[in-house]
Amino acid sequence: MMYRLLAFRHLKNRGGHASLDLFTSSNLSRFVHSLPFATVKAEEISGSRPAEVLNLVQGSWTSSSSWNTIPDPLNGESFIKVAEVDEKGIQPFVESLSQCPKHGLHNPFKAPERYLMLGDVSIKAANKLSLPEVSDFFAKLIQRVSPKSYQQALGEVYVTQKFLENFCGDQVRFLARSFAVPGNHLGQQSHGFRWPYGPVTIITPFNFPLEIPLLQLMGALYMGNKPLLKVDSKVCVVMEQMLRLLHECGLPLEDVDFINSDGHTMNKILLEAKPRMTLFTGSSRVAEKLAVDLKGRVKLEDAGFDWKILGPDVHEEDYVAWVCDQDAYACSGQKCSAQSLLFMHENWSKSSLIDKLTGLAARRKLDDLTIGPVTTEAMLGHMNKLLEIKGSKLLFGGEALQNHNIPSVYGAIKPTAVFIPLEEILNENNYELVTKEIFGPFQIVTEYKHNQLSLVLNVLERMHAHLTAAVVSNDPLFLQDVIGNSVNGTTYVGLRARTTGAPQNHWFGPAGDPRGAGIGTPEAIRLVWSCHREVIYDIGPLPQNWRTPQPT
Repeated sequence: MMYRLLAFRHLKNRGGHASLDLFTSSNLSRFVHSLPFATVKAEEISGSRPAEVLNLVQGSWTSSSSWNTIPDPLNGESFIKVAEVDEKGIQPFVESLSQCPKHGLHNPFKAPERYLMLGDVSIKAANKLSLPEVSDFFAKLIQRVSPKSYQQALGEVYVTQKFLENFCGDQVRFLARSFAVPGNHLGQQSHGFRWPYGPVTIITPFNFPLEIPLLQLMGALYMGNKPLLKVDSKVCVVMEQMLRLLHECGLPLEDVDFINSDGHTMNKILLEAKPRMTLFTGSSRVAEKLAVDLKGRVKLEDAGFDWKILGPDVHEEDYVAWVCDQDAYACSGQKCSAQSLLFMHENWSKSSLIDKLTGLAARRKLDDLTIGPVTTEAMLGHMNKLLEIKGSKLLFGGEALQNHNIPSVYGAIKPTAVFIPLEEILNENNYELVTKEIFGPFQIVTEYKHNQLSLVLNVLERMHAHLTAAVVSNDPLFLQDVIGNSVNGTTYVGLRARTTGAPQNHWFGPAGDPRGAGIGTPEAIRLVWSCHREVIYDIGPLPQNWRTPQPT
């Protein structure tokens, strides 16, 4: 009885009166463990003890009339129950967004104390994520829903924690720093301010269940917006738990709405609520549809077919090979920044690079999740089409993994690399096929001669997505040539260059598209989550002996 009372008080403090039906003997243990904010234990989520994910709207955690059952990506068991909102249940979310004015929850002239409040929330949340038991909880929870190695999952938590550290205290109000310019006469000054959009929405994918939604969510809040957050249902349990942590750190429950739904229902909410801005991270196809449906009121971090060029100077083969392996195959290649196309200078082709890549790829295994579930059938089908191209060959991989319990809808494949001659990539009949993004442990490898850099740059110019890139060389003239003739928004250069990695200390996002969204830095937050407003003060005095002039 005492446990039931404590759990009731815990839920009441969370504002979750709509979920009192969860207090059954089978669910009570969800609320009784060492992390006060958490309602699940990552290690115990299973078919026999499924986790449950709720919605948050207008300050209350709510259930739903329908539950979506999520299969365990490693064994197919139904291990998470998600309370999904259907079209009949969207009205509270539409109303909540509609109640937020265009000038936001705060701005430089309204409720400035909220800048300080959010700085305090960041302090407390960063401190909690720095605790080993909390970071371990989120790392293991990420692993359960988006299988990746513990080191990769913990790295995601680390970046999130450092981001929160970066925006502690006064750093939130520094994001809204304004400027002034002297006017034409006494009493006139123009002031530029960063202004919120007000009601906004955030839609994020499955591959980074904590880092992407949390960084964008906090950026939206910092600048004064009221966000509705939608995370891929397969991984939404991670952000549900993170929101509970933020509430424990002082974030008002009314500040963020959190919805679980299918894409069709979410699209209906967007069309009815008409948010002032929507941040979408995910596939290019959906991004382009949203851009049309929302009449351009979007910021996009869509798909990336990311390239790496190995320059003429061959150094540190072991290190470069290791980075190439990490870029292409860590997280099973399911990063928007994953290395998709590797251009080898002929000097690298003569080295032992391919042999080293083959050996590194062979080390990856399901046991430690250095390789994991992907849509195997589609990837092998794509590989077979590529191998029909003249001069192509399979370098390594190209086989489905055996002896596992991964459900058939996913499957798993060995890390794979296919060689395509450079001239064939440029062939009009092949280009779209070769540069198709494959969200998995799969890359294209090609070779260029010393006098063929212009052909490589031609391949880059024809691409549609410009997210990350790497130029592995310490030759300054070579770097200058490639950087000056390419676009990608996050480009690493030098011997240690990589394509992956979205840390909190530099901009991460595409270039070449006015809709492009960044993440993680003050510049990214200002660009995505605020707009410019100019206020011109003109208070006089009037010149002596002023008279009404003739009309003009």
